[in-house]
Amino acid sequence: MTAVPAPVMELTGVRKEFALRRGWLSALTDRPRTVLALDGVDLTVGEGEVVGLVGESGSGKSTLAYAMVRLVPVTGGTIRYRGVDVTHQARRPLRAFWRRVQIIFQDTHSSLNPRKTLGQALQDPLRVRGVSRAERPVEAGNLLTQVGLGPQFLHRYPHELSGGQRQRVVIARALAMSPEFLIADEPVSSLDVSLQAQILNLLMQLRARLNLSMLFVSHDLALVNHITNRVAVMYAGRIVEVGATPEVLRAPAHPYTQALIAATPKGLAGRGREHEALAGDPPDPSSPSAGCRFAPRCPHVMPVCREVAPAAVRLSVTRATECHLFDAAAIQPADARPRGAADVALNGGTR
Repeated sequence: MTAVPAPVMELTGVRKEFALRRGWLSALTDRPRTVLALDGVDLTVGEGEVVGLVGESGSGKSTLAYAMVRLVPVTGGTIRYRGVDVTHQARRPLRAFWRRVQIIFQDTHSSLNPRKTLGQALQDPLRVRGVSRAERPVEAGNLLTQVGLGPQFLHRYPHELSGGQRQRVVIARALAMSPEFLIADEPVSSLDVSLQAQILNLLMQLRARLNLSMLFVSHDLALVNHITNRVAVMYAGRIVEVGATPEVLRAPAHPYTQALIAATPKGLAGRGREHEALAGDPPDPSSPSAGCRFAPRCPHVMPVCREVAPAAVRLSVTRATECHLFDAAAIQPADARPRGAADVALNGGTR
């Protein structure tokens, strides 16, 4: 099995807590409460890789994406870009980081200024990049051509475009900084299936042409299966399974990954629809349990699951999962293991 490429972005133990807003009376009488959005996340994106990040709404995917690009300050852990710790860098040194790392936002309505033409929206990052005033209009037109629009769109406003065209402009704006690493946060969730295919094909063409590394955040496993090399499955602020995309989606190890795939409409062929609701309720992020976060919803739950948080178990060179079923697999009968677990050996290889 091929090893993970040299890391471009590396997260170690990343943690993020948000303080809950309280009224003046509760502020006087109650202790401050926090929501644990990220709980010790470890994740690596290698050179030239496209890594998918999947999970239910509220699992922490967007928070992690914003933390990676330093739009959200983290509470703990380390974020390294090409070996340089950027976790707490000041704004001035971060400018070089932001030129290399860009994000494509989910909501094109709020991410484009309705009072600016597309030309103005694209020339702002070009100015930051150091492109001369005379060259900016030409460069902006080239960017629009690169994403399948053209210079004729320079004088249009966002409200004059379709959803797919706005998403192309958002991609062009991210490319204006000549990034090396691109974070796509649900970039096609608001588009119909035909437009999704166009935008995804565009992203893959740009990735190949510009040699981009990418984190692709999505709730749609069919899209992730189509365009990613590896996939990380997130639940309640933790990465519960990570590995090569074909391995994880065809033979999921973690019970939560199995539940996501089972809840996908028509299996992995379901496109353009969110997962059907899984049984049970997600945990309360303001009062996380001591054990496995998925224990209350897991069909394979054991007593230890409710008391002790599982450690990561490496299943192969590129694959790992956090599940007590693999810690105890040596003493369990085969029919007690989760579907897909029987094909994985605990010593780090596949049977």
